[in-house]
Amino acid sequence: MSTPLADRPPVADPSSVEAAITGRLSARAFLPRPVARERITHLLQVASRAPSGTNTQPWKVYVLQGASKDALVKQVCAAHDAIRDNPALAADYQEAYDYYPRQWVSPYIDRRRENGWGLYGLLGIGKTDKDKMHLQQQRNFRFFDAPVGLMITIDKVMGGGSLVDSGMFLQNLMIVARAHGLDTCPQAAWNGFAKIILPHIGAGDNEMLVCGMSLGYADPADKVNTFHTPRVAVADFTTWLD
Repeated sequence: MSTPLADRPPVADPSSVEAAITGRLSARAFLPRPVARERITHLLQVASRAPSGTNTQPWKVYVLQGASKDALVKQVCAAHDAIRDNPALAADYQEAYDYYPRQWVSPYIDRRRENGWGLYGLLGIGKTDKDKMHLQQQRNFRFFDAPVGLMITIDKVMGGGSLVDSGMFLQNLMIVARAHGLDTCPQAAWNGFAKIILPHIGAGDNEMLVCGMSLGYADPADKVNTFHTPRVAVADFTTWLD
């Protein structure tokens, strides 16, 4: 009898796997070109081979297209505008978990600033351009015009390890999408608006929003997609123990 190990297809071209990983980017402008439901289903099926603790497979995915996506965009953009006009309203929109630290320290704050001002600099947005910053941030809540929006949730009963599991699922999804000529943008920006999102997608009271994601064909003509984030050298994050 064959085993899963023996049944694995060979990796005939490792460079293609590496190209899908290193070629992944967080696209922030998409073409209106639709993505077939069959293609999305295939991507999700492949991504579901992600590992998870005791094979719990905790992720749940909601796919938004067409009118459902447009309606969510309208609601969240309205809430985002309302917070700009009255910052006190931000207290009504809380994330279910801390994606970012409550107090930043180096080197993480330095990398965050480099990323933010690098993007804004490319787009010609200065530190005092509050209106332009708001509009650029709101691009998140328009899925950067991608034809497909995804919302990923887990059951609240699950432990913190399920966030790690979901992250591996998301990485699989982004890589297989790239292998099929598609691009993505994982978005924690949606998390604060879970009170709007979860009822809209029909999630149960037991579910917690992990993040959103844009999926589609990146616009090669938009300069925002030329933004390339650096990575630290292996020596900076690796300790060898012989």
